Amino acid sequence: MSISQSLLAEFEVQAPVTRKFLERLPEDKLTWKPHHKSMSAGQLAYHLASVPGGVVRFVQSNPVQAPEFAAFQQPTSRQEILKTFEESIATVRIQLPKFDDAAMKETWCMVAGGQEVLAQPRAEFLRDVMLSHWYQHRGQFSVY
Repeated sequence: MSISQSLLAEFEVQAPVTRKFLERLPEDKLTWKPHHKSMSAGQLAYHLASVPGGVVRFVQSNPVQAPEFAAFQQPTSRQEILKTFEESIATVRIQLPKFDDAAMKETWCMVAGGQEVLAQPRAEFLRDVMLSHWYQHRGQFSVY
């Protein structure tokens, strides 16, 4: 099994779990925050919905400019979150298999201000951010 197939297999098991969490977000709680410094439930759900596809798109270039992180988007409905999630899943299913093992093992670099700020195998970044980061936020969402 290739590296991308292995990551995709894990993703396919975890995506329905994440969907269940997102489907259960009460429509009237999208703006609720456990603390004034926290993301709202809707913002966190939207982040969960968009991370996998966004990360796969992000690693397509090498090197890549570090993103400018802005405030997380506040969705207006659970349906908007679920639509974003479906688009994100489709992106992963289409784009992830395009990476062969050589591309997955390639040192992938992120730069900011002309300086390298991260260099690691592309597969490692995908594991860390597309999956582990996703799981961490799903756990955070579970306590909301």
